[in-house]
Amino acid sequence: MTEQSNQLEGPLAGVRVIDAVDGGCESTGRLLADLGADVIRVEPPEGASSRKTGPEIQGIGLAFAVRNVNKRGVTLDLSSDEGREQFSALLKTTDIFLHNTPPEVLAGQGFSPELLRAINPRLVAVSISDFGRFGDRKDWIATSDVHFALSSVLSRSGLPEVPEPLLPPKFLAFEAAAIQAAWTAILAHINSLRTGAGDNVDFSISEGLIQILDPGMGIGGSARSGQSLRDLPPGRPDARHLYPIFPTLDGHVRICVLSARQWQGLFAWLGEPKEFADPKYLAMSERFAAAGTLYPMIGKLFSGMTKQEVVAQGQSFGVPTAALATATEVLNEPAFREAGGFAEAEIAEGLTLTMPTGMVEIDQEKFGIRRPAPYPGRDNDAVFADLHSPATDRVSHRALGTKLPFDGLKVLDLGVIVVGGELGRLFADYGAEVIKIESREFPDGSRQSLDGSAMTESFAWGHRNKQSLGLNLKSEEGRDIFRRLAKNADVVLTNFKPGTLDKLGLGYETLAELNPGIILSESSAFGNHGPWSGRMGYGPLVRASAGLSMLWQYPDIPESFSDAITIYPDHVGARLNAVAVSALLLRRQRTGKGGRVGSAQVDIIFGGMADQLALESVKPNSIRPEGNDRGEDAPRGVFRASGEDNWVVIDVVAGSHFAGLARTIGHPEWLTEPDLGTASGRLKRKDELSSVVQAWTAERTADSAAAELQQAGVPAGQMARMADLEQDLHLKQRNLIGALTHQAFPTPLPTLLAEAHFESVPSPRLAPAPYQGEHTRSLAGRHLGMDETEIQRLLDENILQEFAGTK
Repeated sequence: MTEQSNQLEGPLAGVRVIDAVDGGCESTGRLLADLGADVIRVEPPEGASSRKTGPEIQGIGLAFAVRNVNKRGVTLDLSSDEGREQFSALLKTTDIFLHNTPPEVLAGQGFSPELLRAINPRLVAVSISDFGRFGDRKDWIATSDVHFALSSVLSRSGLPEVPEPLLPPKFLAFEAAAIQAAWTAILAHINSLRTGAGDNVDFSISEGLIQILDPGMGIGGSARSGQSLRDLPPGRPDARHLYPIFPTLDGHVRICVLSARQWQGLFAWLGEPKEFADPKYLAMSERFAAAGTLYPMIGKLFSGMTKQEVVAQGQSFGVPTAALATATEVLNEPAFREAGGFAEAEIAEGLTLTMPTGMVEIDQEKFGIRRPAPYPGRDNDAVFADLHSPATDRVSHRALGTKLPFDGLKVLDLGVIVVGGELGRLFADYGAEVIKIESREFPDGSRQSLDGSAMTESFAWGHRNKQSLGLNLKSEEGRDIFRRLAKNADVVLTNFKPGTLDKLGLGYETLAELNPGIILSESSAFGNHGPWSGRMGYGPLVRASAGLSMLWQYPDIPESFSDAITIYPDHVGARLNAVAVSALLLRRQRTGKGGRVGSAQVDIIFGGMADQLALESVKPNSIRPEGNDRGEDAPRGVFRASGEDNWVVIDVVAGSHFAGLARTIGHPEWLTEPDLGTASGRLKRKDELSSVVQAWTAERTADSAAAELQQAGVPAGQMARMADLEQDLHLKQRNLIGALTHQAFPTPLPTLLAEAHFESVPSPRLAPAPYQGEHTRSLAGRHLGMDETEIQRLLDENILQEFAGTK
């Protein structure tokens, strides 16, 4: 963190946010604060309960401190007339109100949705809850592990030879959902500026995870070759061959060999073995089919080298390679320090620790920690002495009826695979004209399919509502056409390797000279700075380098790494950049200035693990694989239910949960045993308790067991699969899943709809994804003013390209 970054005005300057979220998703307000919003953390006089959650250093809760830096803090007693009057005055000056207070409690304090609207008609109130404010599960309670079960993530986590599914690392759930919540907040805020109307947003963490954490109805990675996750059989899928891991002298490494060029590099690295000289192995499917022979050959090569040696040779041969790092190795890695990923920062008054510096860059500056998290009431005097009219009064708006928030926005989309494809879709869903720029010579990896189909379900989901322009950027005339398009565009999206656009003569400085208001969004594996910026990177390699792969394994089974099928953090990265681009659009509206967004996938993982990494910096080896035994209380974990591969997560993390569990499963006598009255006492008897719970769940279906326990106030959830989500009554009641029609498929595809329930933001569009170059002729005529003669010449010269396959 540089001294300059402490003084920079963020793009959300002038936007005021009240943050009353206590617990999960406190990082929503943190992200908005990082980007420059005036985020005011409102707590009761005794302080938020989240201050006492998780590990402490010097009496300060790390989780609270990490998720509340950059915020101002006030305390208010909303049970008093004075407190309610102060809160009402604050609401009048606020643009966004984040909270997870139950509606009946908020209404009892005098702040029902109707009264909030009366106080401030332009206020965007975002209500964050586990399962939303209506529907069959609205009163259920959840932990990270319950969310993993009900979102279907658990059904795919683990190994096929291990019957019990594996709970993913705990931080993933709420930290991923927090970014999705930030996207809904900024989307509704932009809509309010356009229409003059506020919004009451009902955000469900469960639905957020279904959309952002390995969405089964979303775009997948290249190695999946367009294969859907909808029809997976019982048991965990074996995805280890996609991004294989091999032992070395001092640990493990992972490789990603996806393209023909990467295979050629690996073939040379292996010494050009004759048995793999056949050109058919240029095809990824042929290499996967031969994994039984190929992978032992790779393993033998790597077994005599250190991790560092394998990675260095891999880079030299053009084979994407990464070492699996531990948390301590992450903190000690010079490359991350040189890239600005870690720094010493004061996260609470008097507490300075090694911390990730932030997840996003604006105009090449990391917008991270600028002020420590507040102690209770730190900023009461300053906040209430400086109440002013809200930002919406200072920005002109125009009523646009039911038009979408990004209507009229023009986006040039160079994004590829997951994070690239998904980012453009987010803007296209809500009205932007998104033009996907692609070519036959360098096709988007997400267009790959095992059977050669020109359209897959994965691509149809990830690129709906876009148009496709076939354009050869390797030609000077093709690059000139891109520059002509950029002159009248609002946003350019790319996740190319850093430096690629500059080599093409299309870097930010060039684009900004043509169009000072243009906004460039960049996303890469390791960011734009530091010695690893030029490394070939994919999500699996980033997870390995960031220490996540080491955490995602069964702790008692060596080499049981289980993160191969996940595509985290790609979908999270898309939302992060969408929030940042939206922030720059707001800045441009105020100043006329464009700008540049940059993010590194590795920083997204570090951001999610920030409190754990901070603890690791002072207590080495604190971060270890937990598996299904989280500790802290008991019984908790994954329990087998009746039927094939049916499981229920039960997560007792409080005395009230244990009391409800004991009564529900017929053991009220547990409540009279003194040692079971404390978490430490229950932990000592966890094997006994878990055995009794297992006997009870084995006689019930997973959904009936979860429902019984939830009725008693116990966090529990059945392990859902993708097919279950489509039939889930609660999700139907909340209209999460709709139908996407595409001519490539005989029946409509189930597709995910809005990220939250909005009152004012219209539903997303559902136009079909384009075939490659499908709209080249119409776009060239409409945006470039070309006649048919010129278009045909450019097609003949392979400067423009159009779809030539079978639809």
